[in-house]
Formats: sequence, structure tokens, C-alpha cells
Amino acid sequence: MKRSEINIRDPFVLAWTDGWYYLTGTRGATCWGEASGFDGYRSRDLEEWEGPFELFGRTPDFAPDRCYWAPEIHPWRGAFHAFVTLDRSDAPCKGTWILRAETPLGPYRVHSAGAVTPPGRWCLDGTLHVDRSDAPWMVFCHEWLEAADHDGTICAVRLAPDLSRAEGEPIVLLRASDAAPVVSPFEHGRDKSLCWVTDGPFLHRCADGSLAMLWSSFGPGGYAQLLARSDNGEIGGRWTTDPEPLFAGDGGHGMLFRDFGGRLRLVLHRPNRTPDERPVFVDLPPDIFARL
Repeated sequence: MKRSEINIRDPFVLAWTDGWYYLTGTRGATCWGEASGFDGYRSRDLEEWEGPFELFGRTPDFAPDRCYWAPEIHPWRGAFHAFVTLDRSDAPCKGTWILRAETPLGPYRVHSAGAVTPPGRWCLDGTLHVDRSDAPWMVFCHEWLEAADHDGTICAVRLAPDLSRAEGEPIVLLRASDAAPVVSPFEHGRDKSLCWVTDGPFLHRCADGSLAMLWSSFGPGGYAQLLARSDNGEIGGRWTTDPEPLFAGDGGHGMLFRDFGGRLRLVLHRPNRTPDERPVFVDLPPDIFARL
């Protein structure tokens, strides 16, 4: 199938050593309610894709049954680990779980003992970051819906070496309202207060050793892809978001990967409107490539 035929949000691409690109994301048809699994696709050229292949399917005894969001496939210590956001209708509390498989297309099995994000907090969009000491971290969003001031944050927590659980308390990396490009997309609730959204963090070690982070929120033109930077190249540094969005054309929740020609590519979903979302590959400006 063509890329333009794939209806997913939150696209993630793994360019693997077997010569295949593996694509996954949130199923567009079930993104806002009851859901039952995640799909994957594979391609040699990023345009013609095979699939969908079901990476993970819900069984009757598995409690999470809604909001199956933002799967990411990360190789780690001889296996593939999928970071996925899940929720349940009988006790709503979104969180990121970690699944495990022997191949990029699965089948994936539950690896973590439930959500790895803080218990009792509404969290989403966990991603893997490995620091300079080879220690794994999960970077994730604390959802604005739960925050008293409706201000979403991006946080990080150390993971156990086998990625089965969190170790220690999370730290806050940034708040959505502190970023100059971010606007409130709508008024929330009866009090008409503003809200500030954080979505889809993804970290990238730049060629000069600095550390950058993609994340998404809303700007004047709608959903937007933003870029933040750590002042010391470490996860615990002071993070500031560039004043101009990386992509401002109603698309986001993206990530970076190198294609088999060595070129750094950005993939995101666009438009941010169901059921029209498609994975889109964006050519970044030359100065961005130089810095990244």
C-alpha cells in the first residue's frame, strides 16, 4: 500500500539493519475511544509499504481497552521494546507500558508490570532515552487534563536496566506554558480557563554532542512540531524551546531517524484531523540539519 493510504497518528519509524523501514503509530480509526491493538508496516523506500501486521492485540483478560496511543519500537539488549500508551474505561488513568518482542513486527508481549509512568497520574507518550553513561530513561508527558493549572509538562524517569520498571522519582524537564510558540488550543471546562498541551517527546543526540528534544503542542497555525534543547547536553539540563516551530502546518507528534542513505528525516502525522491523518516525511531546513 502507498504511504498516503495509511491512516495513523503519532508515526514512528525504525530503520533496521535488515534493510527494512518499520513504521508504527496510533490506529486512526480507534484513536479516541475503545481500541484493541497496534499495527506495523514495513518498506524498502518509505513510499510503498507492506502490512498492516498486528504487533499487539488485546486479549479478553487484558484490562486496558481504550486510548491505545503512540507506539514506539526501540531495540535494547537483543530485543525490541514497544513503549505504548494505554487506558481503561473502568478506571481511567492513562500510562505508558513497555512490551517486548524478538522481531520488529512482534508479536509483542507485556514486559513491564503495568504502567511505568507514575501510578495514579495521567501520563502518555513515553519514549526511550539512553544517556551518556548508557543508562536508560523514559521521557513522557504528564497530561494537562490532570494538572490543576491545565499546564502540561514533559518529565523523565530512570528505568531499570531491563526496562521493566521505573527507578526513582521523575523530574520535570519543561512546562508547555514556558514555550514561546505555544498557545492554548481551546478553553477548557465551565471556568473557561486556558490549557497548555504537551505531546510526543522524542530525544536526539546531535552531531556536536548536544541534546535536542522534539515535542508537540498547539501554535497559531494549529498542531505544531517544536524543538527544545538542553543547556548542558544532559537529560537533567535546563531545557528551552526554540522560538519558531520546526513545523507549523497542522502536523506533529514526530520523530527523527536516519534513512539508509544517511540522511536525517523527520516523520510526523498531518493533518491533525481524524480520519485524515497520514504519515508525512518533512525536509528540514539546511541549518537545522547542520545543528542536528
